[in-house]
Amino acid sequence: MTDIPETSLNQHSTLVSMVALVVDALESYGLDYRPVIEEAGFDADKVYHHSERISTLKNKKLWELSVQYSGDPCFGLTYAAYIQPSALHGLGLSWIASHTLKDGLDRLIRFQKILATDMVLELNETNTGYCLHDAVGQKDDPFQFPDAAFDGLIATVYKICQIMLGPHIKPVRVSFEHPEPPCTEKFEQFFGIPASFNANETAIEFDKEICEHPTSSANPELTRINDQIVIDYLNQFEQDDIVTQTRKYIIDHLPSGAPRQAVIASDLNMSLRKFQRQLAHSGTNYTDVLKQVRHEMACFYLQSPKHQVISIAYILGFSDPSNFSRAFKRWSGQSPHHFRQHALQQ
Repeated sequence: MTDIPETSLNQHSTLVSMVALVVDALESYGLDYRPVIEEAGFDADKVYHHSERISTLKNKKLWELSVQYSGDPCFGLTYAAYIQPSALHGLGLSWIASHTLKDGLDRLIRFQKILATDMVLELNETNTGYCLHDAVGQKDDPFQFPDAAFDGLIATVYKICQIMLGPHIKPVRVSFEHPEPPCTEKFEQFFGIPASFNANETAIEFDKEICEHPTSSANPELTRINDQIVIDYLNQFEQDDIVTQTRKYIIDHLPSGAPRQAVIASDLNMSLRKFQRQLAHSGTNYTDVLKQVRHEMACFYLQSPKHQVISIAYILGFSDPSNFSRAFKRWSGQSPHHFRQHALQQ
C-alpha cells in the first residue's frame, strides 16, 4: 500500500454518535472507558453534541485500543449489539421507516458520508438478492482499521435491518476479507448463518424477495422529514468542508505544481468567486491553505530519511529546491536540513 501523509488522512471525519457506541461496548466488558478514549486522543470530560464529528484517525486508534483492552477479537459484534437507529442521525430513522429493505439500503448508500467521510459502500443486485459491500476493500483501506471494525460495520448494517424487519431476518451470505478469528462461533450466533473469511470482499447479502417486500412499518412522512434533515446536514457539512476539498485537491496535484484557484473551483463545479467566498466564510483563503498543506507535508516527509530534500521540493510543487528551502524557513524558522536533523534525533 502506498504511504499517504497523515495530513491527508486527517481530513476524514466520523459522526460522533457512531464512536460513542464504542464506549457502551467497552463498559460491557467491565472496563473503565475513560483511560481508553484518552489514550486514543479524546477528551473524556467533553460533552459532545450528537451532530459533531471526530477525526477518523482517532476513531481508528480507539478501535485498536478497544480490541486490545477488551481482549476480544470479536469486539465488532459487541459494538453492533448496541446500535440504535438514532445513532445514525436522521439516516437511521429514515432507513427503518423506508417502504422496503431495498429502499432502506439505498438510503444508506446515498447518505453514507454522514456516518464517515471515508466510507465507500455499494449495493449491487445479484441473481438471488442484493449485496452490500465495502467497495474499497480491507486490504486497500488507507487507515488500516483492525479486523473488528469491519466486523462492526457489517454487523451494524445487519442489526438495523433486524430492527426494521424483525429478529427473524437472516442474510443469505456474510463474508469478510480478514482471516478467520478464534471466535468464529460468535459470528454464526450473531448473523444466524456461518460467515466466510479470507473472502474476496467484506459484504452482506439479503434475499431479493425480502428486500423488495413492502414493510408494515413504512412511514413516508417520517422518511421525508429525516431525509431532509440528513440533506440539510450534508449540505452544511459540504459547505464547511470546502477547506478539506481544497486541501485534498492540492495534495493530489502538488507534484505537477501548485494548482491555480480557477482550476480547483472548476473541478468543484463552482465559480472562482464562489470558491473564494466559501473559503473566506471558513475563515481562510487559498494562499493560506496552500501554505499550510505544503508545510505539513514537508514536515511529514522530512521526518523520514528516505526522501532527499530536493525530491521533497518537487513533490510539493516547487520548481527550484532553493525556493522550497526559503519557504520552509519562513514557515518554521529553520532550514529543512536542520528540521530533519532535529526530527531524526527524537
